[in-house]
Amino acid sequence: MLGMNVKQRTIQSEISISGIGLHTGKAVNMTIKPAPEFHWYKFKRVDLDGAPVVAVDADNVSDTSRGTTISQNGASISTIEHLMAALVGLQVDNVLIEIDGPEVPILDGSSKIYVEKLREAGFVDQDADRDYYEIKDNISYVEKERKVEIIAMPLDGYRLTCMIDFNSPVLGSQHASISNISEFTNEIAGSRTFCFLHELESLLNHNLIKGGDLSNAIVIVDKEVSKAELDKLSGLFNKSVDVASEGILNNIQLRYQNEPARHKLLDMIGDLALVGRPLKGHIMAARPGHAANAAFAKKIKAQIKRDKNRKNMKVYDPNMPPVYDTVQIMKILPHRQPMLMVDKILELSETHVVGLKNVTMNEDLFMGHFPGAPVFPGVLQIEAMAQTGGILVLNTVPDPENWLTLFLKIENARFKNQVTPGDTIIFNCELLEPIRRGIARMKGIGMVGDKVVSEAELMAQIVKVKGN
Repeated sequence: MLGMNVKQRTIQSEISISGIGLHTGKAVNMTIKPAPEFHWYKFKRVDLDGAPVVAVDADNVSDTSRGTTISQNGASISTIEHLMAALVGLQVDNVLIEIDGPEVPILDGSSKIYVEKLREAGFVDQDADRDYYEIKDNISYVEKERKVEIIAMPLDGYRLTCMIDFNSPVLGSQHASISNISEFTNEIAGSRTFCFLHELESLLNHNLIKGGDLSNAIVIVDKEVSKAELDKLSGLFNKSVDVASEGILNNIQLRYQNEPARHKLLDMIGDLALVGRPLKGHIMAARPGHAANAAFAKKIKAQIKRDKNRKNMKVYDPNMPPVYDTVQIMKILPHRQPMLMVDKILELSETHVVGLKNVTMNEDLFMGHFPGAPVFPGVLQIEAMAQTGGILVLNTVPDPENWLTLFLKIENARFKNQVTPGDTIIFNCELLEPIRRGIARMKGIGMVGDKVVSEAELMAQIVKVKGN
């Protein structure tokens, strides 16, 4: 199964779920809807003006103190991890979650009800292959002061191992693991959230767990508790409580002897949805929490970006004849020295172009641009990138010498590393959408060796030269 091309999938029909947010205590209504390919998971706050959308993405994490909160476009959604775990565990790739409040319902404190509802709705395969990110090399994350360690290793599958250790006489060291994500439903989904008794009153005093009613959390008792304290808790929760023999409050019975460790594994599966793609790899974690999980998801995302840049990297072979040399480029582009910024075109298709710029000390600009420490200006890198992209756009008209390419917009321009004399910049421009009415939107990346030096999204339009 894993060796074959697995298709992306979404749900067959909408699902509506209502419940209370654990920390806000607010009733929320949620509708999970099918979504197109490569959509991943997004929330839509239908209760706010403009119904802003918040993408499940590590870059959008805004808080991890008592669960995972994401924020974007002026909206926030908290405690997303149990729903995310259900989606990942059932290998659903694309859904839109409409919600009329700031927090996902806690339900029974696990992913169980979400899994049941999703399975009832059924799944439908989509045309595109599942967009796995395969861990190629070990990726590790360490927090020495908290003794947190997480490592991802290559594996053709998704295996997770989790160890918790709370230095508590009741909840000491526990392990949980699954060797395949297909085990999630039976082994992990039903594990409920937990907290220590000493945290309960603190949480209540800080106006948190307003939605906690002692039916959706395991409360671990790791100290002597007086009758007065138990009576006070009984009053707070409007329910008679006592300490069971396992060292937990008798509000609920454990579903598994190692339920806390299994729940930490559940949280980890949910939080790693922040990578924005399904994963292939073996992930081992010691003492993980939401902050560490989110930081680890960011680390995987950074590695994905590096891999993508490496893929964009073009190894220049001077023995290969270019698609266009400088003389041929001058027949297409109207630019001349000192404003001709492209020396060769190495690749050209209907959707992408690769150009080359040799930076030499002989360029006029170095007389005035930091003569003692010459640096090739970022704005001229963007100009060179745009000229490379201009070749791609002009390639769509029969008489390119009679047209000009003009900038309409530059967005998300970033400069990552200096370019100095002796460097060769390779520019790779790809269309973000088909050219319409002579207008092209492109993503450009400039690289020197394996380092990204500049990147930007460009919008340009070709216009006829007057008199032609």
